[in-house]
Formats: sequence, structure tokens, C-alpha cells
Amino acid sequence: MQTVTLGKTGLVVSKNGFGALPIQRVAKKDAVYLLQKAFYNGINYFDSARWYSDSEEKLGAAFSYTRDKLIISTKTGAQTAAGFWKDLEQSLTNLQTDHIDIYQFHNPDFCPKPGDQSGLYDAMIEAKKQGKIRFIGITNHRLAVAKEAIESDLYDTMQFPFSYLATDADLEIVKSCKEKNMGFIAMKALSGGLITDSAMAYAYLAQFDNVAPIWGIQRENELDEFLSYNDNPPVLTEKMQEQIERDRKDLSGDFCRGCGYCMPCPVGIETNTCARMSLFLRRAPQETYLSKEWQLKMKKIEDCLHCNQCLSKCPYGLNTPELLRKNYEDYKTFL
Repeated sequence: MQTVTLGKTGLVVSKNGFGALPIQRVAKKDAVYLLQKAFYNGINYFDSARWYSDSEEKLGAAFSYTRDKLIISTKTGAQTAAGFWKDLEQSLTNLQTDHIDIYQFHNPDFCPKPGDQSGLYDAMIEAKKQGKIRFIGITNHRLAVAKEAIESDLYDTMQFPFSYLATDADLEIVKSCKEKNMGFIAMKALSGGLITDSAMAYAYLAQFDNVAPIWGIQRENELDEFLSYNDNPPVLTEKMQEQIERDRKDLSGDFCRGCGYCMPCPVGIETNTCARMSLFLRRAPQETYLSKEWQLKMKKIEDCLHCNQCLSKCPYGLNTPELLRKNYEDYKTFL
């Protein structure tokens, strides 16, 4: 099985990390089964967040007796020191543990630093002194914040979107983390579902010896797919490289990554899916997205208030109302 050392932390994690966002959508017993199956088949790194509803609770239920044999990271989206401590104590309770291996600031729109008005980084240092966290991490979707965090030398790990659709600027983030001996955790390795060949995605990321991908897993067949790569890791072939180049061409320019930070919409539009519907219709079986359920979801775009809340919250600076409009017009041509 391939492993990655998370920079200066010295933590050695499986190349297949378990992204625990999707397990909030399944029953507790099914989530515990998936988590334990992953662990007993070689996956030793699990990533969650306070924002992922009951994901942490499911991790706690699965691993209360094997806690010292695996690595857990979770996140706080707190804006104040008081909120930080509330989140941390809740996470420790949910995870049924006395410490978190990597505690991360969850996609802040600034880089927390010692002595700033938020008090967040100072709280992180105090939590580390108390032994409640081992290492300090940050997750982000914004290049400017990611670069500032790397240059600050304040963080042990960076979690950032990275896939074979990455831009040159994204690649620089990976390179800078390696130079700084900062652990790099790759989220969105399947680009929110736009990449449909996990073997190709794995093979691309395997080229980077400092990159630890976490895969969002919800179903057993998804888990089995990634577990198969433990013994037979895919290797990037010439044929794969040709397909990657085609995908890069098809998905160049402004497209929604599906991160969901634009949500919720005041009128209930499922922005993070509807804004990339055209891509789904051309890259996945159409029947799913042409169902009555999805027709109703897409029709909600007609209710858009043009309040621009989604636009202002998009970490990629996309004109989401315009993306929604274009996707809806295209969608109607398939009906």
C-alpha cells in the first residue's frame, strides 16, 4: 500500500484517505460499517468537520476502541475564540477522544495569525498546549489565503482542492508545501464528481509524493473501488494522459467545483449542483439528472432573486447566477 508523510508532522497516512463528509447522508450503522471496513483494510486517515452534521459522531462510534491506531482530522468554521473552544469541545465529545491529530481552520476568508483580532490562532496554540490537538492545519479554496498560510510558517498542513484538472497556480501550492515541508491534503480529487474515472484520478495524484488524497465515500462499492488500489495502485499510462488532456480541454475556464460554500440559497436552489448540470449531462448517465426530481430542482432557478449572495460567497469568484441561467437553458434542451 502506498503511503504519504504529512510533512513536518511526521504522520504517515495511507494514500487513500477517507473523506467523511458523505457519511452524514447514510444511517449510523451503515456509516460505522463503512468506516470500520476501511480501517481494517488499510485506511488509517479519516477527515471530518463540525459542519458535516453527524459525521464526527459516526467516526466516534466506529473508532472509540481503536482510536490510537488511526489518524483523525476535523475542522472548525468558528469566527471567534469562543466559537473555537465550543467547536473543539463538541468535536472531542463527538469523536469520543481526548485529542485530535490535525485540527483545521475550515476555509476561512483570511489567514488566522497570532495576535489578530479573531483570536483564533492563539486559541489553537492554547489547545495544543493542553494536548487537545497535535497539529495545526488550514483548509481553503482561495489561492491568496493558501499562499499566505504557506508563507506564514504557522501551519503544519494545508488541505486544498487538487486533481488532474488543477491549474498551474494550484500546482504551485503543492510545490510550495513540499518546499516548506508542510503536509498537503488533497480534497476534491474527483472534482466534485466531474472526474468519473477514480483510477485515473488516483494515478495522477500518485505522481506527487507529498500529496495525501482524501476520497469522499458514501457507498460500499465506492470504498471497494479505492481499497482495490491498496494492493494494485493504478499507474499513469499514455492512454490515461491523453484522456486527462481531453478532460482539461472540456473543463477549462469557469466551471463550478461543487464546493457548496455558496449555499444555502434563500429560495432553495441547489446551486452547487445546478450550476454544473451541463457538465453532468455530458459526463454521467443522463437518466438520473433528467428525472422528475431533478427537473423540479432545476426549475427552481426560475425563482432566483438575483440577490448575489452565492456570487459573493464563491471562493473562485464565479458569476454563479449567470452559470445557473446558462445551465438551466441548456438543461431544457435535453427534455
